[in-house]
Amino acid sequence: MSNGLAVSVLDLVGMRTGESAGSAIARSVDLAQHAEQLGYKRYWLAEHHSISGLACSATPVLIGHVAAATKTIRVGSGGVMLPNHAPLVVAEQFGTLDALYPGRIDLGLGRAPGGDFQTMRALRRDSSQSGEDFPALLDELRTYLGPEKPGQAVKAIPGQGSNVPITLLGSSGFSAELAGMLGLPFAFAAHFAPEYLYAAAELYRDRFRPSEVLRKPYLIVAVQVIAAETDAAARRLFTTPQQRFLRLIRNQPVELLPPVDSMEALWQNYAERAAVESRLGAAIVGSNATVKAGLEKLVGETGADEVIIVTDTYDHADRLQSYRRVAEVASMIEAKATVTAGK
Repeated sequence: MSNGLAVSVLDLVGMRTGESAGSAIARSVDLAQHAEQLGYKRYWLAEHHSISGLACSATPVLIGHVAAATKTIRVGSGGVMLPNHAPLVVAEQFGTLDALYPGRIDLGLGRAPGGDFQTMRALRRDSSQSGEDFPALLDELRTYLGPEKPGQAVKAIPGQGSNVPITLLGSSGFSAELAGMLGLPFAFAAHFAPEYLYAAAELYRDRFRPSEVLRKPYLIVAVQVIAAETDAAARRLFTTPQQRFLRLIRNQPVELLPPVDSMEALWQNYAERAAVESRLGAAIVGSNATVKAGLEKLVGETGADEVIIVTDTYDHADRLQSYRRVAEVASMIEAKATVTAGK
């Protein structure tokens, strides 16, 4: 896929009902190994806390486990929610990962809590924090990962001088603008907040200033994708992530559930349906031809340099097959298209 569209994997480590975390993690390792063979650029793991059905709370531990089971694919966070952690600890963790797997570790950073208010308090975060201190936390973290400064009293060991690559993640304009001003890569979470995608992409490019890290903007778009033999087969598999988001808005466990022939009987009201469809509005679901057209449209309208794919199906074989199809499709898409005017 080196001559086509760069594609990567974003994994939330979803569990089935009654399944152990170890079993779900084993599936993630298998997916990472397949993704490496298929030519995916990177494998990122999310950070979520106290959400039944997701086994991705200890993100750095998972990154080390996946990196140990692979050889060449970049492995990282999509992302670490920086306000949950002391910047020094993050620097030490990722400095250690980089020492173990040099040149393969990514540090994607977000500013959301990754859980509810009670979880935020349990993570020892100040209840008054709103994410506005994210730039200061980021600056402190970059100090620990960058070259040692004269008189620097506290150092990340390992970590100091490692320059682990940082990407800012976001679902609004805040991180888009910050990433642009700092000259960092930016990844937008269109897999659950598609309505802000185009505005954030434009803001990132408008605010971008060249830096030692990047000479020009680098935009990654995260999007839900399910590819199957036919459009109908893919739409049926897509009912699994639809059920997850439905259960999420109902404050229910979000385990992976088997696909259903139709979602119609599951909606309690129009508001539920509208909420789920809004969250999944950027999803690309269908046959190879449909997915190719969807990815081409996404890249053409956003100018994305890379697409990071979220694919959650109930059966692991369907997930592997979807990523295999996406890899085939991506190899036929130009690396970057011209951004459509007005988008």
